Amino acid sequence: MIRKASKQDLPQLDVLYENARNFMHSHGNPSQWNDGHPCSRDLEPDIEKGWLYVIEEDGKIQASFVYYEGLDPTYQYIDGEWLNGEPYGVAHKVASAGLKKNMGDRIIADLKTRSKNLRLDTHADNRYMKHLLERNGFVHCGTIYLANGDPRDAYHYVEKGD
Repeated sequence: MIRKASKQDLPQLDVLYENARNFMHSHGNPSQWNDGHPCSRDLEPDIEKGWLYVIEEDGKIQASFVYYEGLDPTYQYIDGEWLNGEPYGVAHKVASAGLKKNMGDRIIADLKTRSKNLRLDTHADNRYMKHLLERNGFVHCGTIYLANGDPRDAYHYVEKGD
């Protein structure tokens, strides 16, 4: 079941994101999320805006992601080129608890029901996320820069019409 997250989910989400950080750091991506985020203080505003979603199975949160529609400030400049300039959906903070397979694919499938024009970014060393995006039809479009100047690989998905 995919649902909006609530503040009561924060303890489980802190564990989920800590596990995701540990996985990334031990699998060739030591630089992403190494400052302890996302954590409750980062996630609470996302919950309040109605942007944070979870996949819950067997009474446990198995995965989480942020989704919203609108302009993402870090996507205004790209060293490269987006596939189009149309309104888009954005996903951030995509993570799995690591307890069940294919959570990333389930998140992407859900995102595709929300928007036919999606943008995401990830750290250059996050080969798992890059592979997930590419096998699900996302195209690498270039590099965007976070507010602190850190580069991220930018991906775009546009559903093909009939």
